[in-house]
Amino acid sequence: METQTEPPDRPRPPVQPGTLRVGQIAGIDITIRASWLFIAVLISILIQPRIDAVAPGLGAFSYVAGLAFAVLLYLSVLLHELSHALSAKAFGLPVRSVTLHFLGGVTEIDGDPQTPTREFIISVVGPLTSLAVGGVALLMTQVAPDGLLLFVVQALAGANIVVGVINLVPGLPLDGGRVLRAVVWGISGRPQLGTLVAGWAGRVVALLALALPVAVEAYTDQPPALVDYLMAMVISLFLWTGASQALISTKIRSKLPALNARELARRAIAVPHDLPLGEGIRRAQAEQAGALVVVATAGDPIGVVNEAAVLSTPENRRPWVTVGSVARRVEPGLLLDVDLTGEQLVQAMRATPASEYILVDGAGEVFGVLTTKDVDNAFAAA
Repeated sequence: METQTEPPDRPRPPVQPGTLRVGQIAGIDITIRASWLFIAVLISILIQPRIDAVAPGLGAFSYVAGLAFAVLLYLSVLLHELSHALSAKAFGLPVRSVTLHFLGGVTEIDGDPQTPTREFIISVVGPLTSLAVGGVALLMTQVAPDGLLLFVVQALAGANIVVGVINLVPGLPLDGGRVLRAVVWGISGRPQLGTLVAGWAGRVVALLALALPVAVEAYTDQPPALVDYLMAMVISLFLWTGASQALISTKIRSKLPALNARELARRAIAVPHDLPLGEGIRRAQAEQAGALVVVATAGDPIGVVNEAAVLSTPENRRPWVTVGSVARRVEPGLLLDVDLTGEQLVQAMRATPASEYILVDGAGEVFGVLTTKDVDNAFAAA
């Protein structure tokens, strides 16, 4: 199980191909990927011999019982993920969705917890929920009648306890990795260091996962089958990929403090919308400005000239083309605070993708123009 954090204020994306939205709980979208159907059928097939042994009279319906068990198992996974989601919402973090897939589930959260304590709580409640479900199921085994019901309760207890324990393993992308990140963050005061430690721990866990078939053989004295090695490889790859993504993310975030809108701003001059483009370029060159802002009669910015459109306009046509025709009309997301820096600046740009933004000061006056190209270059040079 894992949680994914995304930049806030991002528009809600459409459901991805192969994903089915099945409803909402507390305003949170619940979706299922097609891979879940595959694993549900696989579980029903693998567990059928055990069901047939405890309930031999079911016949072909033993596969239906196995499928029902798979549904119950993933309902407990849903409880695990909902605990992440509801705790995140309690701390004011928007939650986009909870998705069930063949390796478990994922909770997509907008933004990051603001303190290590919140990170710790949001991360640890998932495994604790699984352990609680496993504990309740374990108590139910004391009163469940022999046969199929007892077998299902025992299997649910064992599965949830295993899920809870595994998810407390300290390595990203597991919940235990986020718990480790929170602990390191709390001790050091550096969230990026926490991600770095938890990411490398996740890579170690991924390598250890390759040895699972050998460990099972040592514990059960049963030689592992080919499917055991394949599952170990899939789990290892999943863990390695998640840990690597976390390490890449922290490397990217380490560069963000170098981004400063005020320092990256291009000097801009105000021009009326009907001014010929050639004249606008001449004025900008004369005043050593790097951008043109289209203003209304009252002086309010109504557009920002697109650099790519200017470069694609032949010089012999520029006297006959107005600046307004090569400008993007200003909308709220194109007006950015000149004092934005780092991750806040990137989040603001992601909320409204564009090639140019108008920077305004606290009084609402135009300070200059920020281009995506300049931000990309500054990020690459950091």
